[in-house]
Amino acid sequence: MIELPVISKEKETRRKKPDWLRVKLPIGEEYAKVRKLVDQYKLHTICESGNCPNMGECWGAGTATFMILGNVCTRSCSFCAVATGRPPEYDTEEPKRVAEAIKLMGVKHAVLTSVNRDELKDRGAEIWYQTVVETKKLSPETTIETLIPDVKGNWDALYRMIDAGQEVVSHNMETVEELYRRVRPQAKYARSLEELKRIKEYGKRSKSGAMLGLGETDEQVFRLMDDLAEVKLDILTLGQYLQPTKMHHEVIEYVHPDKFEFFKEEGLKRGIKYVESGALVRSSYHAERHVHV
Repeated sequence: MIELPVISKEKETRRKKPDWLRVKLPIGEEYAKVRKLVDQYKLHTICESGNCPNMGECWGAGTATFMILGNVCTRSCSFCAVATGRPPEYDTEEPKRVAEAIKLMGVKHAVLTSVNRDELKDRGAEIWYQTVVETKKLSPETTIETLIPDVKGNWDALYRMIDAGQEVVSHNMETVEELYRRVRPQAKYARSLEELKRIKEYGKRSKSGAMLGLGETDEQVFRLMDDLAEVKLDILTLGQYLQPTKMHHEVIEYVHPDKFEFFKEEGLKRGIKYVESGALVRSSYHAERHVHV
């Protein structure tokens, strides 16, 4: 079991969120429309499960990131707000429901993600495949990004996940190598890099993301970007880590916007084609911009 840092009231008071992390409350007609569709089709979104700060902006624009294969994860990452436990049986009708909702929303670019399903032999690959196929069938003009989990080295499962016609395939590194044992205890840094390498070699536009503010140093971030450049990553997102609850990893630092701009330039210098870097940036933020880079 991981020992997570205990946060005292003194620390909480001292480390208040800076002004650049303020976000608008989710309101408006388009937000209400998406809210209704998500409820009607009994869908899960990482926007809600992950407490995303951009939910108001994205849902207000008529877009959402759908989370398939349930909302209970087999992993216990110390940064993540998604529930951990033994997931219930997956729903084989989910791909059709997701596809129907995406068609009704009329989105031009859809993002799909999922929890880790380590207990499944195929890691949920068939549901992944069918969801993309069904979406393309009902909305052939819609471009798709799939943000896929760690397949624990099951490369057959990986290839099934990414062989359904999606334009972008993303797998998040989440943090620097030195923090993996604390932040992603059931993951392996080298294995995630290998997954990204195989995604690119398969001919897909590859994407990854990492959080800053977990205690990493600049030099560690540079090494992460060097490793991602070596596997020929196309797109990188960098954002501020925000602590979901007191039981999760504490925020060590609120990274200034100027530092995010600095890391963006460093990533581009290393040959990564597109770097989205900012305090409120998340994996699917402005994802529609990443299709044709």
